Amino acid sequence: MLEDTRPYYVGFNFVKGIGATRLKLLINYYGDIARAWNASPASLLETGLSEKIIQNIIKTRTQLNLDEVMKRIKNAEITVITWDDINQNSEINYPKNLRGIEQPPPVIYSKGEMIDSDEWAVAVVGTRNVTTYGRQITDEISRILVRNGVTIISGLAKGIDAIAHQVAIDEGGRTIAVLGSGVDRIYPPENSRIAEKIIKQGAVISDYAPGTLPEAVNFPPRNRIISALAKAVIVIEADETSGALITAAFAVEQGKELFAVPGNIHSRQSRGANRLIQNGARLLMDENEVLELLNFRQINNHKSARAVLPENPTEILLFSLLDNQPKHIDQIGQITKLPMDELTATLTLMELKGMVKQVGGMQFVIIRDHQGEYEI
Repeated sequence: MLEDTRPYYVGFNFVKGIGATRLKLLINYYGDIARAWNASPASLLETGLSEKIIQNIIKTRTQLNLDEVMKRIKNAEITVITWDDINQNSEINYPKNLRGIEQPPPVIYSKGEMIDSDEWAVAVVGTRNVTTYGRQITDEISRILVRNGVTIISGLAKGIDAIAHQVAIDEGGRTIAVLGSGVDRIYPPENSRIAEKIIKQGAVISDYAPGTLPEAVNFPPRNRIISALAKAVIVIEADETSGALITAAFAVEQGKELFAVPGNIHSRQSRGANRLIQNGARLLMDENEVLELLNFRQINNHKSARAVLPENPTEILLFSLLDNQPKHIDQIGQITKLPMDELTATLTLMELKGMVKQVGGMQFVIIRDHQGEYEI
């Protein structure tokens, strides 16, 4: 049985100065994160880390009881998601959209659940000082997105963020809030009730360790995660110093579609969004434009396909053959003796149904959720 690496990811998450780059260096040097966590000071010095960073590691190791920390996390019903969960055999889903960015967070803490369909997501962000116009537009845009199966991503801040989350909740849709604090430190406190509802219809997540306070320096980096989780970012009412513009910048850097809603040129809350349009963001005149551009209208069709059960002997045969260990399509063909065109077509349909998953290089595994669900 493989050792659970989560405690070590959590441990390093508490070390000041250890981010994705340095943690990757340590894992590559030692071969695994457990050896990196337990390395001696002399050995750590050989990795090229500064003495200050090494001192931080030693100090954190001395002060932190990983067993106790993990016990508190479990008692708080917080899920720990790490780089190791990108591996196809993990029971926990590292968000697909987040995997694709440069230096994805080594560890994410989640209250609630992120599911496969959250891949179809749009970030709705903007000012805390929302106007009547901004409130109306946020409501309209969020409502039509949710009704088309889109997950709403935002930052739980007052104003635009809170409205977008609330609309998703009211519509019975899914929404994810990304915090600039620990998931046990909801900020602002007045949005705690919304957070409780989000947990039931999505997730409240953070890459900051539990207990982390909502300091100002935490919010710009968390905006990178907001944009990363989404297929597109929509900026509604943002002044020229708004954090929403940081999210917009990350969206461009990550290759995401960026939309901005035009506003009154005399309104301070519209200056940032209008500037984004001037600099090349897509001017959003109609909320349907997002659905059409990103082909989001196919979401419900895709979800319906996932719900279909195995319905023919070929699907049943393949379902009985596949497990959590990747099998190449050639190997599957040799075992089943199926014609390659029939095999390829069936696997493609089963993947749409959410029964199997291709994990690269034409290798397939069973979707863990379906194991034991059917009689073969």
